[in-house]
Amino acid sequence: MSELHKFLFDGVPVRGALVRLTDDWQALLQRRASAGGYPPPVTELLGEMTAAAVLLHSNIKFAGALVLQILGDGPVKVAVAEVQPDMAFRATATVRGEVASGTPLWQMVNPLGQGRCVITLDPRERQPGQQPYQGVVPLHDATGRPLPRLSDVIGHYMRQSEQLDTRLVLAADETVAAGLLIQRMPATGEANLARTSAVVHEEDALDANEDFHRIATLASSLTPEELLRLDADRILHRLFWQENLLRLALPASAAHPRFACTCSRERVAAMLRGLGIAEIESILAERGEVDVGCDFCGQHYRFDPVDAARLFLTQEQQPPSSARIQ
Repeated sequence: MSELHKFLFDGVPVRGALVRLTDDWQALLQRRASAGGYPPPVTELLGEMTAAAVLLHSNIKFAGALVLQILGDGPVKVAVAEVQPDMAFRATATVRGEVASGTPLWQMVNPLGQGRCVITLDPRERQPGQQPYQGVVPLHDATGRPLPRLSDVIGHYMRQSEQLDTRLVLAADETVAAGLLIQRMPATGEANLARTSAVVHEEDALDANEDFHRIATLASSLTPEELLRLDADRILHRLFWQENLLRLALPASAAHPRFACTCSRERVAAMLRGLGIAEIESILAERGEVDVGCDFCGQHYRFDPVDAARLFLTQEQQPPSSARIQ
């Protein structure tokens, strides 16, 4: 069963989270198997993105979707991981070329230097005129060198867009997608910082908190193999046995990470109406039906000529439910 653990370090402004996606991650990949699946490096990238998106969403109070995207000019044109407030996740990638085993991130996505990381917070119920919040950073550092790992990219994003020191360790294969996040919390206003205002100000700046650096260094000693194969208790004890770590007890009603897709026949129907009747008739003339597949879960929604005609009938024109073809 997929699991999420959250924790604090007593007396210092540092928090953490650990996620392990197992059966739900396998279910996501199985949905894509009929379409040929993904090359191993793309599976690894998508798994790391999904684990990272779950970790990031778990640390914010936001009634909407967090969408993590990697966009580039390589064979992987776009990779997307989306997490809802109830920790339901889905992910997909568009691959337009060969991706050999062992291909690093920058070659998969960013060989010409045009890649970028985008994090979007999309409110579930938008107010009039409200737009999603979106932050964008390149996939290279300030000197133009490609960032070697997804964890480096997201750490760079959090520093540039959110002004938060963040350390991530990510790993994924075809059975497990896992991640460890360590993050410095803003020090001002915290009860555990009853010191002079000058010291608090200095420690609240980027790269200035010694407690964060010590704990982040411990986290960085975790290997991908350990992250994938060890359980949460062993990982946290192995890394932080000398720290005063406080595990947060999640209520029984708390949502756990799980694979789920938000696609539906109704949403697909709305999209088809947006194409217009002329476009739909053209597709029907060519193929005999309209077949729309969900990139995230592989579900297919098929509309024959009768179904398609109903899309453009008003509510008053719809036949009685007993007469409809199911």
